[in-house]
Amino acid sequence: MRFSYAESMIDPGYYSALASAAEDAGYDGFVIPDSICYPEESDSTYPYTPDGDRSFLEDRPFIEPFSLIPALAAVTERIRFATFVVKLPIRHPVLIAKQATSVAVLSGERFDFGVGSSPWPEDYEICDVQWARRGRRMDEMIEIIRGLSSGDYFEYKGEIFDVPSIKMTPTPEKPIPILLGGHSHAALARAARLGDGWMHAGGDPEALAAHIATLHTLRAEAGRSNEPFKLYVISMDAYSADGIKRLEDLGVTDVIVGFRDSYVPGPDTQPLSEKVDALRWYADEIISKVA
Repeated sequence: MRFSYAESMIDPGYYSALASAAEDAGYDGFVIPDSICYPEESDSTYPYTPDGDRSFLEDRPFIEPFSLIPALAAVTERIRFATFVVKLPIRHPVLIAKQATSVAVLSGERFDFGVGSSPWPEDYEICDVQWARRGRRMDEMIEIIRGLSSGDYFEYKGEIFDVPSIKMTPTPEKPIPILLGGHSHAALARAARLGDGWMHAGGDPEALAAHIATLHTLRAEAGRSNEPFKLYVISMDAYSADGIKRLEDLGVTDVIVGFRDSYVPGPDTQPLSEKVDALRWYADEIISKVA
């Protein structure tokens, strides 16, 4: 089992210290969320809170992940960074391929590219991208990002995108792992068919085993059962040694742990020292005993 630390929507000055502390404590990864803006008026709902409310995001600080990860990589040596998750279809594939390859190079290839499809129509409207066919757009984007990450000339002609033969430099020596987020059947199918892994966003704990079973079935149907596949999971089972064993039995490879409820509205008032104490406590009580 690998362990990733999650902390977000905090004083931006805390991030470097937290990444260094997590690495020193023995964590394997640090996950970074993505959000561009908050609309003044909206009637959309958030899929991962019980009542669909997303007011907890009001005035919360989000640093753009392709800017933040290289800064954190510069003060660490071993820990990996994962976007959790970048809203892929609202971007342009060539630009985001350049951003992803640059982050992979600057981080010493300590980068897992977690992507998903934003649930909010406003994100698409603001970025002047159609809400319709967002799934097909995402499929083509993954193909383009992989092609441009190779370091060779690459061209693409799809239903949505038409990219002439171009090359990017520099690119990482190894392919960037692309992990798919989302709990819908379409999201699970995309992860099984195209992804190097799946990122679980929490929610009903009873549904986790069913999601993983569905992924296994869909990966077998796609002929990918024997390929490496990461399963990043949020679960209360991650907070005990027995729970870690249960998750391992499900096939989970990575757990994401955090130590405050980020869905509570209002500013984060927890001091940096308490955040560091909490991540060290978990490393002492759980990571050191199951590693």
